[in-house]
Formats: sequence, C-alpha cells, structure tokens
Amino acid sequence: MKKIIAILLITIFAYAESTFSDPHPTFDEPRKIVIQLYDSELNKINHNLSTIYNILKEYPSESLKVVVVAYGNGMRALKKDYDKNTLTRIESLMEYDVEFIGCRNTMESMKWKDDDFLDDVSFVQAGIVELIERQVAGYIGIIAY
Repeated sequence: MKKIIAILLITIFAYAESTFSDPHPTFDEPRKIVIQLYDSELNKINHNLSTIYNILKEYPSESLKVVVVAYGNGMRALKKDYDKNTLTRIESLMEYDVEFIGCRNTMESMKWKDDDFLDDVSFVQAGIVELIERQVAGYIGIIAY
C-alpha cells in the first residue's frame, strides 16, 4: 500500500504545473528579493517577517535569495533591545539564509554602535543606496507593508 501511495504522489508531483513564471528559478538563477524596513512599528515589522516566511515556503531554498535592508526607524527592529519575540523571528530567518543589512548613516545619527544590533546583521553606509544597487543587480524590490 505504501508503494502505491508513493507512486501516486510521485506521479502527481511530476505532472503538477508549477506556478513559477519562466524562466523558473534555479540554483544558478535564483529569484532575488530585497525587502526594505523603514518603520519600527511592531505590527508592521511582524507583517514584513510573515511576508518573508510566506515567500520562503513557496520557493525551494536553493532557488531564492532574500535580503532585508533596514534604514531610518526600521533599524530599531534589528536592535537587541527590540521586542524579544520579533528578534527570535528575525534570528530564525537568518538561519534560513535571509540576509539583514543595516544603515550606518542611521546608526551614526542615532549614535548607535554595531554591538547594539543582532550579531549577524551586516552594515552598509547608506541603506537606501543598497536598495537601489540591489535592484540594479536584478533584485525585485518589495515594500511588504
């Protein structure tokens, strides 16, 4: 009985139509997405994180690259003193290779240091410029909320 079910499932998946547009995402040509965080309001941040989880569920991990660029008030969401549950969600996304990038211009204006932020956050001088350059490099820019 198990063999019959396995064969049936393989057949179904082999002939199921993909919902992906052509060209389909692959290891060599993944879908590249850059999401901007510019607001620190808890519900908005968690909506953005839920959007990322939804994207991760739909694409095979080897065919997807997700980058989150925080600047302005959005930088607060990456600080170690932000909402603990939300920080746990962010750290979980980092384990799925979602890259979080922060803006040094915001940090400098707020007098924040690298140690104020989660350990795996990387930094660029200008978050908005990083967004522009990622889009020029083929990333799809998303403002989830």
